[in-house]
Amino acid sequence: MFAVVTPDAIHLPPGAVVRLPGSWQDYQALNEQLGDRSSPRIKYRDGEILLMAPLPEHGRKVSVIADVVKVLLDHLGREYEAFTPITMELPQESGIEPDYCFYIENWEAIAGKDRINWGVDPSPDLVVEIDITSYTDVNDYLPYQVSEVWLFRKNQLVIYRLQGDVYRQAASLRDAPRTRLRYTVETSSRYFPNINVSEVVTECFKIAYERNTSAAIRELRRKLASEN
Repeated sequence: MFAVVTPDAIHLPPGAVVRLPGSWQDYQALNEQLGDRSSPRIKYRDGEILLMAPLPEHGRKVSVIADVVKVLLDHLGREYEAFTPITMELPQESGIEPDYCFYIENWEAIAGKDRINWGVDPSPDLVVEIDITSYTDVNDYLPYQVSEVWLFRKNQLVIYRLQGDVYRQAASLRDAPRTRLRYTVETSSRYFPNINVSEVVTECFKIAYERNTSAAIRELRRKLASEN
């Protein structure tokens, strides 16, 4: 099966990734053409448009990790907002669709909003990405100053944390010299500093594949309750 990208039709077989040279206007036109379709995914960066059709396992892995985050937040009594799907855009610069995103420290700033103004409103505190087809680049989130990105690749969770003093001092997304921002790999999450989230995710996937997702989440809730 071949990939088809024309002004009249867009079709990608599962797992396909297509890279096209294009402008911001081209990206917007393709977005309009796709409408509310969940596949293919689309993003824009540096004059390039990327299209990706997720494999079937993609959605399941996203769901498991998102459920883990929700359980951990509930366990800690943290307030939050969660979104999927969502399109993050900075005109003429970047467009990206995270698999799942959470507002934790900044949930009040977007509570009740139907639309988010990415040049004014805060970005998500935590983004979850599943990378099966080498489509994801954590640096795509630098322009948005996302505090933490969880990237699940090759059956391993990697935690990336945004670093740079300028980030914390910036008044808005557009104020910081982004060349000073970077992501570093961390062994723990700033939102769950006393929990080994990589270990938790690995164990949940093990139970999910041996039984099912609901069994994995119930076991996580039981384990957390027993530790109190």
